[in-house]
Amino acid sequence: MNSYRKNARIVGILLITATVAGILSAVFSGPILDAPDYLIKVSANENQVIIGALFVVIMAFACAGIAIWLYPVIRKHDEALALGSVGFRLIEGVFHIAVAVSMLSLLTLSQEYVKAGAPDASYFQSLGTLLHAASDWAGMFGSTAFILGALMYYYIFYQSKLIPRWLSVWGLIGVPFWIAEILLSMFGFVDSFSTNAILLDLPIAINEMALAVWLIVKGFNPSAIASLSAKTDTN
Repeated sequence: MNSYRKNARIVGILLITATVAGILSAVFSGPILDAPDYLIKVSANENQVIIGALFVVIMAFACAGIAIWLYPVIRKHDEALALGSVGFRLIEGVFHIAVAVSMLSLLTLSQEYVKAGAPDASYFQSLGTLLHAASDWAGMFGSTAFILGALMYYYIFYQSKLIPRWLSVWGLIGVPFWIAEILLSMFGFVDSFSTNAILLDLPIAINEMALAVWLIVKGFNPSAIASLSAKTDTN
């Protein structure tokens, strides 16, 4: 029982870590990478880009850790879905790493662009566009993996009552809004950092923070844990 209390706290801390790291990455490097003259700005703001990439890596490991620390608890209810949630959140982490690599590759490209004095600007711009696209697509696929993993563990939460059902329902309702944001961004209807995109992301983002606080303060429902343990022993 105490081990599950520890799991709850660690998952809560990792949820907050992943969210804060993602926000800080956007704050440090977003305005630079999205600037029209990013090929010059990235090189001039090297430290900010590196810090932004570091926060993306931290987010990647936090996302992977969430599923790993959840698995021993939720597998008692549905092992297949528990494995699926771990797999998709690990995949999410891999795509976040790909985003960080793209950011650092843009930094190298920018430095070479400045050193060369832009003898062939179109060549550098083409490479920059390619790296930008790679980062955007990796981010979208990472978000998709998050959605699939989140759907699995929120469904398990709802069925097992490990957390209050209102919190599980909130998560299940918030996920479709995130799906809508990804699809609209993918087809160019909204920008990833536009007001509309942020509004679509808010329900699940706030839910993840509410879940984090609940797990840190309250932990998993003891009666649900006992029920799952009894079920496992019986099997």
